Amino acid sequence: MNVSHVRGGFIALVISASLLVTGCGADDEPKGADKPATAPPSSQQSDPGQADPSTEEPAEEPTETLAVAKGQDGFELAISSAERDAGGFLTVKGSLKNTESKGRAVPDAVRGDETEVLKHGTSLGGATLVDGLGKKRYYVLRDTDGRPLATSGLGIVPAGKSIDVFMQFPAPPAATTEVSFQLPTFEPATLKLS
Repeated sequence: MNVSHVRGGFIALVISASLLVTGCGADDEPKGADKPATAPPSSQQSDPGQADPSTEEPAEEPTETLAVAKGQDGFELAISSAERDAGGFLTVKGSLKNTESKGRAVPDAVRGDETEVLKHGTSLGGATLVDGLGKKRYYVLRDTDGRPLATSGLGIVPAGKSIDVFMQFPAPPAATTEVSFQLPTFEPATLKLS
């Protein structure tokens, strides 16, 4: 048998197979496109000014509050989580609410009094965790430029509104299950760690 005939036959077979595969799977329309779109019943059509309920994102479930710390000028900090991660950090999350009837500026004192932190504006960099059993205090972590790993750029919070906040600390030992959360101008709060 001649090698050129075998090679030519093989090439023809490959080309035929590729054309067959391309021809079988190259629909211009996705499957199900031949089904007519159905309009919602007229009783469910919304006004032009209202959002379409089918496109709205589902409402978030209310989060559990671990602790609430009351501060000056009507501020409240509701802490919703205090979780360790695999990297050896503890992240505290919550919301800072202005309970007053007019807008209030977040007190500058919440940033603490460390020189490096003061350079970066109002933040929650003054927060600490106190491990009473281990007799240790944990400060908010800083990046290489001295910025606290916490919510920063805090300004005026409108009346009755809240903002989501976070602070990141070195994680206490696994045996520590409870710490005292402290933030300047706020009363201390006890946190259960997860």
